[in-house]
Amino acid sequence: MIARLLVLFGMLLGFAAPARADDISAAGRGVVRVVTIASAEGQIVGFGHGSGLAVAPNRIVTNAHVVELAARYPDNVVIGIVPSEGAKSYRGRLIAYDAQRDLALIEFVGEPLPALTLFPGPVNDGESVIALGYPGNVDLATAQSAADYIRPLSPVRSQGGFAGRRSLSGVDVLLHTASIARGNSGGPLLDLCGRVIGVNSAITRTEDGDSSFGFAIADTELASFLREAKQPYATTGTPCTSLEQRLRLDKESAAQRAEDAAQAARDAADRTAAERTVAIERARADQAFVRENFIGGATLLLVLGSLGLSGAGLLAQRGDRRARSALAAGAALMLAGVVLFFARPRGDVAMRVAAATTPPAAAQTAIAYGKMACRIVPERSRINLSSPGDVALDWGKDGCMNGRTQYVENGSHWERILVPAQEQTVSVLDYRPAERTYTESRYLLGSAAMDKARRLRGAVTIKACSASEADRQKLAEQQAAIRDALPAQPDEWLVYDCKAAR
Repeated sequence: MIARLLVLFGMLLGFAAPARADDISAAGRGVVRVVTIASAEGQIVGFGHGSGLAVAPNRIVTNAHVVELAARYPDNVVIGIVPSEGAKSYRGRLIAYDAQRDLALIEFVGEPLPALTLFPGPVNDGESVIALGYPGNVDLATAQSAADYIRPLSPVRSQGGFAGRRSLSGVDVLLHTASIARGNSGGPLLDLCGRVIGVNSAITRTEDGDSSFGFAIADTELASFLREAKQPYATTGTPCTSLEQRLRLDKESAAQRAEDAAQAARDAADRTAAERTVAIERARADQAFVRENFIGGATLLLVLGSLGLSGAGLLAQRGDRRARSALAAGAALMLAGVVLFFARPRGDVAMRVAAATTPPAAAQTAIAYGKMACRIVPERSRINLSSPGDVALDWGKDGCMNGRTQYVENGSHWERILVPAQEQTVSVLDYRPAERTYTESRYLLGSAAMDKARRLRGAVTIKACSASEADRQKLAEQQAAIRDALPAQPDEWLVYDCKAAR
């Protein structure tokens, strides 16, 4: 049976069973079986297997004791990497080995794997933890042939509790109660969000009915090993938030934002009303002052005009030639007085002031165009595996982003779906110019789902910005087909608040 293993490596072996759409299943796509096959003089003389986890698309971490023979006899031991899904296995090469920490780093050439993310803690006593891997007792019960050991299969998961930190032969380890067995060695110990907190390495003896405990090499030891091996890795310290918690927090946050907006509108209305009252009182006082001046001026002109007319009469009785001039002057003053009296300010100024101080009912929020600097808003995001940084956007009219990527209009916001050729993640990018909010919804898909998304993406013909409405409509239809193939909820969503870039 074992002699067939070398022949079977690299052949088409079948597809992995579909995994459930949750954080642990997403992490499971980066978990592999690590197989070692020893040969001497053309004969198979040894076979072993354990588990491993991807820390880069083509780099695997496992226990040193899983690949010990390969480290001692590199010319006589083949390392095989069997992904959790797909149709092929790949040959690996040992590139770092630490017997003290019981860790090893393997490189392979093949289809890239989704790398897992390390969580630096802290992990609280009693907190739920998940072990993923390929326990040998399950293999013994289910394997039908040698091919079953190198056929891509989803890893076995078991759940337990964190039981504290210990030192094992001078190495920092995590003690836990998740069920593991021989074959789990090198597989990840995860928190409930699918982040790596340790690498399973050993189990306690269960003689005389003793309870079984597992030991996992702590994240601190793993991080130190990777740094010494000059291997970059992903890490995030964001607290684990479940999908249910995030949805509840989003609902509460949206309700709070709506209440804050309503209160702000009420406060603004109260301020406007108070300002209007002050303006009306001031305008009425000013109007009264001006009216009194008008009436006073009109009265004076009437009096002066009356005197002028009286004087004209006296001058006429004396036959004075100035009587005509006095008559004209008196009449002019009287007329001016009448005109001034009727020209005095009248009516209530309240309506005019209200009209002048009331904002237009259909006022629109200013749309944000141009260069924007967007920062992550952790309290509105679900961050499990990412380490998001600032995002620079240059938003143009007609949905042109950064001068090269066309977005399509969807109501009051604009969308673009990205399906990368290598990563196992589909991203739905969304920009709301009126709110200045940019979001990225990330779907961590399995191999079959990614293949389907890539086939649908192949139908997208618009690769750059387009002013053609017909082209944008066609892009919208193509993106709708991709969206229909995605799960109902994303695994992560990142919310950014955008402001005009300086």
